[in-house]
Amino acid sequence: MKIAVAADHAGFPLKASAIEWIDGEGCDVVDLGAHAYDGDDDYPDHARNLGQAIQSGAADRGVLICGSGIGACVAANKMHGVRAGLCHDTYTAHQGVEHDAVNVLCFGARVIGSALAEEIVRAFCRATFSEAVRHQRRLDKVIAIEQRG
Repeated sequence: MKIAVAADHAGFPLKASAIEWIDGEGCDVVDLGAHAYDGDDDYPDHARNLGQAIQSGAADRGVLICGSGIGACVAANKMHGVRAGLCHDTYTAHQGVEHDAVNVLCFGARVIGSALAEEIVRAFCRATFSEAVRHQRRLDKVIAIEQRG
């Protein structure tokens, strides 16, 4: 599985660690930046880059880090085919994938510490969509909403 990683200036301090954790799970990492700290960068630009990687198939999933995780999650969810979830605990990180087919994990580097971030990233990487009838039915309805606008 290929997992793209992107972060703005607030998420930048955790990005390198997230890449290590993802690599440690046996996943291929696509590093979309920021590649250097830029206190004036904007999370929507990083969310767009990550979303485009999902849309093009360059990545199967993504991890998007900003200060709170909220802005990045909102921006990512504006993109067709992206189902981003804001997760600050391990349960929502794996349950979002298993039940809701979340393909982008968002979290806030100013909200959680690195030890919890590691557990969340690993839970996200290890999770798979359940394909249970009820979960697929709900996913189909979400996709239909997206297609109608």
